[in-house]
Amino acid sequence: MKRWIVFSAIFALLSSGCSDLYSHRQKFHLYILAGQSNMAGRGKVEEQDIQPHPRVFVLDKEGQWKPATEPLHFDKPQIAGVGPGLAFGKAMAEYKKNVKIGLIPCAAGGSPIASWTEGGYHSQTKSHPYDDALERTRIAMQSGVIKGIIWHQGESDSKPELAKVYQVKLEELIANFRRELGDDDLPFVVGKLSDFYIARNPNAKTINEIFEELPLTVQNTAYVETSGLTPKSDQTHFNAESARELGRRYAEKMIELEQED
Repeated sequence: MKRWIVFSAIFALLSSGCSDLYSHRQKFHLYILAGQSNMAGRGKVEEQDIQPHPRVFVLDKEGQWKPATEPLHFDKPQIAGVGPGLAFGKAMAEYKKNVKIGLIPCAAGGSPIASWTEGGYHSQTKSHPYDDALERTRIAMQSGVIKGIIWHQGESDSKPELAKVYQVKLEELIANFRRELGDDDLPFVVGKLSDFYIARNPNAKTINEIFEELPLTVQNTAYVETSGLTPKSDQTHFNAESARELGRRYAEKMIELEQED
């Protein structure tokens, strides 16, 4: 009888620990930040960008959680700056008052969508964007629950021969992420390419048309408008103010998708 009492007490203790762990994970909502340089961020870091939010964390290069401050990304350390990710995370935290937000930076500056496949390699960052994103996300999921992906990419595919196959590749990417992460309905939000980039490269308009059609062809997806946002002097990257605004727009769409679930 005594042995049974002791065993029961140990079992109850272990069960309680597992329950606490499960509860903890359910209250840590994870989001992947994927794409190329405008997701990684090239805006100038200012004082507001190094002020952490008490419930927003980032998975760093070493796979450790730390309070999220800019720059979040490390794809090109010499030029990484303010992107939409931190503002997105802060907006999600303000909406979800009772959870923590975990950001998983995975963008690779200059990466075409062709490198976002199993085994795909991007020479500029000496990385495998898709494989690395999955590996980092699986590390993150030991602590929390994956809730969505935000994607900003397409400048590198704004050429007639690449834009022609972009829709198929994007739909494959979404399906692959959802399959590998075990959620067939994982929210996926894309950001349209900027007006100032289209002015330089009219082929980018084709990519935006694909983004606009995405919610009609793939469930639980949405796109973010970039109208009114302004560039750095390079006329390619969003400046810091616009990158923050873009992050808030991503959050609005992500929240809409989550409310529809």
